[in-house]
Amino acid sequence: MPKILLIEDDEELARFLMRFLNSEGYSTAYANGQKDGMRLFSADRYDCVLLDISLKDGSGYSVCAAIKAIDDTPVIFITASADEACTVAGFEIGADDYIGKPFGTRELLARMKNVMRRHQRSSPMLQCGAVTVDPIKGIVRKNGSELTLSALEYRLLLVFFSNKNQMLSRDRLAEELWSLTKEFVSDNTLSVYIRRLREKIEDDPQAPRIIVTVRGLGYKAVDG
Repeated sequence: MPKILLIEDDEELARFLMRFLNSEGYSTAYANGQKDGMRLFSADRYDCVLLDISLKDGSGYSVCAAIKAIDDTPVIFITASADEACTVAGFEIGADDYIGKPFGTRELLARMKNVMRRHQRSSPMLQCGAVTVDPIKGIVRKNGSELTLSALEYRLLLVFFSNKNQMLSRDRLAEELWSLTKEFVSDNTLSVYIRRLREKIEDDPQAPRIIVTVRGLGYKAVDG
């Protein structure tokens, strides 16, 4: 069942859309603001995000940028701000589509199916050594067997695999986790998440060959 994240400050519209999407066979999570939206996004994996621009505690543009910095989950803006400048701004930060209020539910459904289909065709598998990530299905496998990762472990792995062979500083990685949780990420917290990730993907976590340490600088993912 495809999972949809709806971030919309109009609660009446949100209830209507959730009923409609559920009736069409979608599982829908709802948030009415930026903070709750990012909290839900960090806790699960979604096939599409429906996002209003004007939120009670921030901007949909910021949410879209944060999502696209993590992975390429499709984002469709649904908003009353449908002028050209808003549309261009949305596309420039990575939005996949844009629909102005009021809109027909069938048109919305068609746009959702289109961006998810396009995303499925264009998103390659990510791999380092024997570990593969399917960004569409949110599945991680090692030697063909599926691994169970927490949402934050999965996001951290995506950052590494999307930047394979590039050194990532501890500050950069902490910022990636902060963008998901909106909570301070201490040096010790980052070390814990990297250790847990290595325990799940490495043959020998004490001598890692996939997520390796660049002494004094940070880490990088390599083909172990």
